[in-house]
Amino acid sequence: MRAHPLAGMIAAAARLVSGVQVRWVDSEPDSRQAVYFANHSSHLDFVVLWSSLPAEVRAATRPVAAQGYWNRGLRRILAVNVFRAVLVARHAARSQEGETFGDPRQALEHMLEAMGDSESLILFPEGTRGTGEDVAGFKSGLYYLCQQRPGLRLIPAYLHNLNRILPKGEFLPVPFLSKLTFGPAMALAAGEDKRAFLARAREAVCRLRTI
Repeated sequence: MRAHPLAGMIAAAARLVSGVQVRWVDSEPDSRQAVYFANHSSHLDFVVLWSSLPAEVRAATRPVAAQGYWNRGLRRILAVNVFRAVLVARHAARSQEGETFGDPRQALEHMLEAMGDSESLILFPEGTRGTGEDVAGFKSGLYYLCQQRPGLRLIPAYLHNLNRILPKGEFLPVPFLSKLTFGPAMALAAGEDKRAFLARAREAVCRLRTI
């Protein structure tokens, strides 16, 4: 997949603004298909995680982002054309014509279609932004994605201080150093139920907070 001409410049700008320090713990960048999943406290989260991947990995990695925020104006242009984001609705709603938006099954189908046989995803299983002080329980989407793709590689990550760089409700980022830690790959185990898997996946992210 050929990257957009602006991708490299935007990635460099995101790293500069966030001052991000990237660490890979018991893992290393890999071009194989995977889902990178992390905590969520800022609209900058996927931009910083995406920008921190090596160029060849980044070119085949698509963030999953909130349609309500990214589907307008310049943000949509960047999301669709540069980041190649998979835009999904966070909440279910029905149009006047009866069409349903935000159905979890539709979001899952959209992600599976976007992945194809080789594309990776960036996903935030909490489903919405938190305060940055704790990691909320994970929604079930990550589990069902793994059910549909047996053996899918999952790479946990933890983003530090992004909520301070772009706090909720703010438009302009403020200078602040951040850190991004990637952990070892994991996968849905044979026979593992949803609750146990989601708890294990959340713990894999939380563990990186103190490393």
